[in-house]
Amino acid sequence: MLKDQLRDFIDRATERGHVGNDDVAMLQDEILSDGIASRLEVESLLALDRIVTAGEGWGAALTRLVADFIVWKRAPYGVVGNDDALWLATLLEVSGPSPNATNIAYAILDEAGHVDVALLDFIMRGRQQARLSQMAA
Repeated sequence: MLKDQLRDFIDRATERGHVGNDDVAMLQDEILSDGIASRLEVESLLALDRIVTAGEGWGAALTRLVADFIVWKRAPYGVVGNDDALWLATLLEVSGPSPNATNIAYAILDEAGHVDVALLDFIMRGRQQARLSQMAA
């Protein structure tokens, strides 16, 4: 279930088509002060990320919130198992590996003691796509 405050935040940002730095501060300090609590919240925030423009603080805040949830709020702590890695990699892959999606994957890789290969595959596919894009340019 999505918290009412988070649903309202997403609805307002979607209507405006933008997440400003004041919105990011409210998200971190009030709405998700204890962090993300469910996969549905992750899915909703990543969907929002794909459809709005954002101030400079958005990417870092989204990355921290998602990485903290995946690494430290899912048992076993500090380990990203196959189920979570596959779910998240699939979610991050929607619309291609965006800069925020890539940053989230790397942040998880940096924080976790163990990361399942599904998330590593996402990172490698993104790196390969970036190389191919550079070669084509």
